[in-house]
Amino acid sequence: MKFLLSFVVVLILILAYFRLFPSAPINPVLPIEQGQQEVNGHNADVPKGAGAMAPATEGEEAEEGSAAAVAPATPGQTYGTAIMQAGALPMSALPVALGKQDSAQVKLVGKASAVCQAKGCWMTLPTADGKEMRVRFRDYAFFVPKDLSGHEVVVSGWAYRSTVPKAELQHYAKDGGKTDQEIAAITQDEQQLTFMADGVRVLN
Repeated sequence: MKFLLSFVVVLILILAYFRLFPSAPINPVLPIEQGQQEVNGHNADVPKGAGAMAPATEGEEAEEGSAAAVAPATPGQTYGTAIMQAGALPMSALPVALGKQDSAQVKLVGKASAVCQAKGCWMTLPTADGKEMRVRFRDYAFFVPKDLSGHEVVVSGWAYRSTVPKAELQHYAKDGGKTDQEIAAITQDEQQLTFMADGVRVLN
């Protein structure tokens, strides 16, 4: 009987201790403060039609990637994933490769016609119909030289169709060195071909 009473007393004392001195939870889940966003990784840079979400916005571009200056363009230099020219299609073959699909994984060769002059975070390649295909870089993990315009390059990744908002077009125009008048002339969204590149190689 004494043993039973002793056990009950010890149990009551233990319960009283934990009630008076509660321990902190292990790995507590912290609330997300107002204005913060949950981090969902970098899948936003995989284009629609490739089984994921839409490309990242320009706001994300400013926060990701290295802002360090990229050395001048040099033949044979590769940025991002190392790629070779073998198997690359000319830009004129892109409509056939894309067909009626929203997107297609492809390797293309073409001459860079414009480059972001802010930090080399995008470039354009002329298409067969005289328009420009903007080439962006997956996860903003790499940039290209600002003097890449006029150089022939190979790009490997996903080509896809997208509607580019007016504000984003104006942002690109500003980064491309356009005048205030040229930027103001952009008044509506535009259907464009876009390319999300894993790697870029300078040919000449």
